[in-house]
Amino acid sequence: MPAPTAIRQTAAASAAPVAPAADQDEEILIDAQPSTDGAAPAFNFASDPAHDADVHIDEEGRPVFTPAKDVHRVHRVEARKVPVPPHRMTPLKASWSRVYPPLVEHLKLQVRMNIKNRAVELRTSRFTTDTEALQKGEDFVKAFTLGFDVDDAIALLRLDDLYIRSFEIRDIKTLNGEHLSRAIGRCAGKDGRTKFAIENATRTRIVIADQKIHLLGGIKNVEAAQQAIVNLIMGSPPGKVYGNLRKVASRMKERF
Repeated sequence: MPAPTAIRQTAAASAAPVAPAADQDEEILIDAQPSTDGAAPAFNFASDPAHDADVHIDEEGRPVFTPAKDVHRVHRVEARKVPVPPHRMTPLKASWSRVYPPLVEHLKLQVRMNIKNRAVELRTSRFTTDTEALQKGEDFVKAFTLGFDVDDAIALLRLDDLYIRSFEIRDIKTLNGEHLSRAIGRCAGKDGRTKFAIENATRTRIVIADQKIHLLGGIKNVEAAQQAIVNLIMGSPPGKVYGNLRKVASRMKERF
């Protein structure tokens, strides 16, 4: 058993502060300066030997950082596939020379028409800059597959407040046989005059594909057009619907 004096010497040696090594002094990045008023210690950024040379300290002691530099981002490839109905494959082939230029030149996307799978495939590239380009391209192709003209579908690429609303006649009223055919005829009108009147009054585009009706336009415009079509499906006479359309058109002119 060691002597008591030896035990006291060992305890005193362990309690003595250890002097920091030279390399430990170099690893200290931020020095805390003591505060005289009892507040939190202020940090001196200038004492950091490894501090970036582009960072400066203003008069109040706050760091002033230089603008961020452009860094090459890692390119991520994303793809979408838009199925094409069989009855829209022939119009797509005929209008393909007008369909792909907006996707390639405006949105900087890679696009191809897959005839075997009956789909239009879209993919981003390293030249794509808009984060919403892929979604806009998909909406554009979907609008064409629903039956809208290419010029009308291009409006989805240029304007942000347009969208497509689709519904069926049976969602409004359960009709079968000749009653359904008459409802479709009331919505279209003779030679499509009723449909054109609704489009011109509400500033929308309408596609009547059998029992499905697709509307393209702004939120308020689409709602007005849908209300007119619903009135026709429910059996309202066209004269009354035209009167309501005149009121809607006059309100829109006052608004704009």
